[in-house]
Amino acid sequence: MNEYAVWALGADRPGIVAAVTAVLLEEGCNLKDCSMTVLSKHFAMMMLVEGPEDLGAAALETALAGAEADFDLTVAVRPLGEGAMLFVEGEPYIVSVYGSDHPGIVHQVATVLADNSVNITDVNTRVIGLDDEPVYAMLLEVTLPRSLDPAELNARIQEVAAEIGVDASLHPADADVL
Repeated sequence: MNEYAVWALGADRPGIVAAVTAVLLEEGCNLKDCSMTVLSKHFAMMMLVEGPEDLGAAALETALAGAEADFDLTVAVRPLGEGAMLFVEGEPYIVSVYGSDHPGIVHQVATVLADNSVNITDVNTRVIGLDDEPVYAMLLEVTLPRSLDPAELNARIQEVAAEIGVDASLHPADADVL
């Protein structure tokens, strides 16, 4: 089987998922993993799919052209290599950040995590609150290396949060149902 990353982005509207997955099914692909979300008013999807040996990335992208045109999407298909060579074993944690919206919040928090070899596995952000007082909310799912003391990381996160004027917390992730 060939493995591909498939991306699609366009104005949010009903039917995008059905149209794209119909093509994948018609081409004999299996959807292995995906993330789909609405970013502002745009629908974004990223999928990892398995396809038959005789289906190349260019052919799959061509097959998706109809859905791309019908829904005014931007679609890309890329073959996947052997996969990630580095797998960080550790404990799942959640980092939550809330504060006045301003540039640099994601970068500052992500830098602290990277400097401590923490792997970010998912990020969700939203600007919430009133237009005259927007609040930036961010949740990061992370994997802490087993050798890292969560209290030490939390202390560093608190230092950076104070520097950039936000509230932040680090806590163990609860078991997911999915």
